[in-house]
Parts: sequence; C-alpha cells; structure tokens
Amino acid sequence: MAATGSEQAGPKAYYVSTPIYYVNDAPHLGHAYTTVAGDVLTRWHRQRGEKVWYLTGTDEHGQKIMRTAEANGVSPQEWCDRLVEESWKPLWEHLRIANDDFIRTTEKRHTDRVREFVQDLYDRGEIYQGGYEGPYCVPCEEYKTYGELLDGEGEYEGLQLCPIHKKPVEMLKEENYFFKLSAYGERLLAHYEAHPEFIQPESARNEVVQFVRQGLEDLSISRSTFDWGVKIPWDDKHVIYVWIDALLNYATAVGYGSDQKKFEETFPADVHLVGKDILRFHAVIWPAMLMANGLPLPKRIAANGWLMVGGEKMSKSNLTGISPHELTDHFGVDAYRWYFLRAIVFGQDGSFSWEDFSARYTSELANDYGNLASRVAAMVGKYFDGTLPEPAAHGEAEQAIADGLTTAVRDADEKLGEHLDFAGGIAAVFDFIKQVNGYLTEQAPWKVAKDTSAEAQERLATILYTAAESLRACTVLLNAVMPESSAKLWESLGAEPALGALADQPLADAGRWGQLPAGTKVTKGAALFPRLEETK
Repeated sequence: MAATGSEQAGPKAYYVSTPIYYVNDAPHLGHAYTTVAGDVLTRWHRQRGEKVWYLTGTDEHGQKIMRTAEANGVSPQEWCDRLVEESWKPLWEHLRIANDDFIRTTEKRHTDRVREFVQDLYDRGEIYQGGYEGPYCVPCEEYKTYGELLDGEGEYEGLQLCPIHKKPVEMLKEENYFFKLSAYGERLLAHYEAHPEFIQPESARNEVVQFVRQGLEDLSISRSTFDWGVKIPWDDKHVIYVWIDALLNYATAVGYGSDQKKFEETFPADVHLVGKDILRFHAVIWPAMLMANGLPLPKRIAANGWLMVGGEKMSKSNLTGISPHELTDHFGVDAYRWYFLRAIVFGQDGSFSWEDFSARYTSELANDYGNLASRVAAMVGKYFDGTLPEPAAHGEAEQAIADGLTTAVRDADEKLGEHLDFAGGIAAVFDFIKQVNGYLTEQAPWKVAKDTSAEAQERLATILYTAAESLRACTVLLNAVMPESSAKLWESLGAEPALGALADQPLADAGRWGQLPAGTKVTKGAALFPRLEETK
C-alpha cells in the first residue's frame, strides 16, 4: 500500500486504546470500567510530560447490530447514530474521559482503509476462498468450536450454548473467504516467548499460549448471508467479518493508509485494554494480521476481568447491568472513577456492591482525604488568617513525611504508570494520606495553638505547612484519577498563582519537598467528598 505524507515523523506517542464497543445497547459499568482505566492511564502519562494518544470508539457492523436495529424498527445506521450520540459519547463526557479520538467503524476513514488492508492480504496470498459449516454465536460475533459449547438445560434442553452468553448458537453453512491463520502459530508462540509482557496478566498469557499450542485453524473473514458490513473489495457479495473490521480500528484511527506521519508517530499501541472474553481476538488474530501485512505488533495487551454483581458477570441479559449514572448521581463522578480502580485489581474479576462502595467512600475519601483537606484549610484560616505560614525548623517528624511522599511518588508511578496496577498505585497515595493524618494527630496543632509563645507559633506554622505541602503533592498524584476534586483542592491551596496549572505539574517532581510557597492564600471551600445521604 502506498504511504501518504512525506513529513518526517516525530517522537512516538504513548498510545492506549480501549476495545471499540458494540452499540447494540447503552453502555454499562463494564464498558465504563475499561474506559476509565484507559483515561487514568493516559492522564498519568500526560502528567509525566509524555506525548499521549488515547483512542476509544464503537463497533457498528455485524449481524448483532443489524438484528437489534430491525427489532427497533430502524436501519442499522440510524440505530448506531442514535446510540452513539445519545448514550455513548455523552457518558464518556460525563465521566470526564479525555480521549483524543473516537472512531466509528461506519466512518469512511475506517471502511476505506479496511478494504485496502484486506486487499493487501489477498494480494499477498494470505486469503483464499472456501466453505464453512459450524456453530456461530451472534452476540459474540464468533465461530465456536464444538468442544467449548455447553449442553442446554430447561428451555434450552437439547441445544448447545455459547459458554459466555449461555444462549443457543446457530449453525451456519456458507461460502467464505479465509485468512491463513494456521500458518502463524509458531511465529506467535515465538513472540510470546520473546516478549512475556505482551499479554497480561500472566494467567491470561498462559491461557493464550495453551490455546495457540493446540494448533490454529484458518479463520473465516467474510460473511455472505447478510450485508451490514464492509464489502470485500474483489467480491461484493461478501462483507468482511466484523472482528477483522473491528480490530483494524487501532490502525485506521491513527492514519493507516491516509497519514503516514501520524501513523509512524502513534502506531503500534503501547497498551490495548480489552476484556478477557475478547482476549483471543486481540492476542492471536490481531497480531497474526499485522504479521501478515508486515506491520509492527502492539507492545502490550492487557485483559481486565469481569465485574461481578451477585456472583454473575455484569450484562444486560442477566439483569445485572447497572447504569453508571445510578452511581455517579449518588457518589459523584470522581468517586466513581476512583472506586472501581481502587477496589478491584486490574486483570482480575471483581465484585461490585453498593455497600462496599459506600464503606470505602466514607472511610477513605470522606474521612481520610476529604477531612484532611478540610481540617488543614480550616486551621490555616483560624490560626494564620488564611495565609500559608513560613515553616520553621524541619524536624524528624517532618522528614518522615517528606520521605513518605518520596516513597508514595515512586510506588504510585511504578505500579500505575508501568504495571497497570491501578489499585496498588492509588493505595500508595492513600497510605501517604493516612501517614499525614497520623502526623497531625501526633503533633496536635490545635493544642500547640493554645501556646502563644514565639516558639510554639513557629512549631504550629511548621505543622500546618507540612500538611498543606503534603496535600499539594496529593493533588498532583490523584489528578489523573480524580480530576475535579484535585482541581478544587489545588484552588483551595492557592497553588496555581505560584506553581501554575495542576495539569502542568510533572509527576516526577511531585515528591520534591517545599514547592508550595509560604504566603499563598488558603481557602476552605465545600467538602471535597460530602457525607452520603442514606438510600432506601
């Protein structure tokens, strides 16, 4: 394929993608979980001072979308347009998702490039015509092997079910075009061996390796029994299999075939975030497609677990689908973003409960963090008329806080920024917050304030400066996770006039002690995390 654009490429961006989501329904907590994780990761890397590109979007072709649209009495395109504009984009805006692009697979910038990519594979001899007969799950948009199907019970007695959706599969028999996936097994295994970080977590990697070692079959990459999809360039009686179409969004959205400079500056992805149920598509089919077309492979494919409610995977079909708005209306957007990454180890299944969210919100956000910010602002206001005092002697207790901050910055950056251990990274910051609370309890500034001697007043100034400077660092470290509350606290500390915008504060510098200058005006605003009202 001829490249376009002749400008020399600049430094490569840190490129993160979410899956592109089916628009057969409105988004639920599971979709939001992955998207918030990607947003926190990319905000973190932006605050490191890196060039970043964050992509999300929607998957709009395939039989499932077509049937959903028909059931709602509209065309597939009308259905997709409605869902994207009324449900998906507004939710990402509501959750403060700072994506750089939103790709839709019905866009011409995508469909034209998909046809070119598939034509290239055909010209290279990687695609041939054949026939297929076997089980197909429409909700998965995936051909199944007989060995993975479940025997139906009750209303599905005598039928075979998809192991994920627990619904009967359909038997298909049609002429298709096939990609020579079977030829790439050894190359894939060699890549997994040479790059153990390619698939995460390790349990997911082991599963994929075992799957590939069993031998790969050639992949049907077209459908001929319906027409809602991208036409095969050399045979318009076929549409391209929706997963081949969908996976290519990671290339088409960043300039594949249209903007070579952008493509070289962005592709391949540093991190593909995916749900574990679609891992094989991303860790087997996607890299094989890239190998076949001579393109570089992504650096890491990170599979998150399922969100569980009452022991069931969250989905619309089993009635455990919960709207994110139900939670943000009660807890707030920042708390929502914080909770799922704090409470669930990324890569593992995690159970959600309203009670756990309430308990963690009250304990960590309202009591530990919010109350610390409120107390410090109130005491600076009461004892120093709202002006941050000049600290005096930096003693052993203050040094312990400064050292604790250094540890928190190092651990948070390593865990969250490098290893996608969101829970561990956030915990490192909140361990520091607990340390600062302990410092205030031990130093008891409210008692020191009763002594009007110059020595006591100097000590009081040091204690409150230490607490305020600690909060300065916390706003920087938590800005990626909770941007709204961080901005409010930054303003409360009077930090911007002296230090500049919060988003411009480098993470690497967050632990450098003594940045908040004495003399800034500290104001006590509304509670960062108000007490929760009782629910029924």
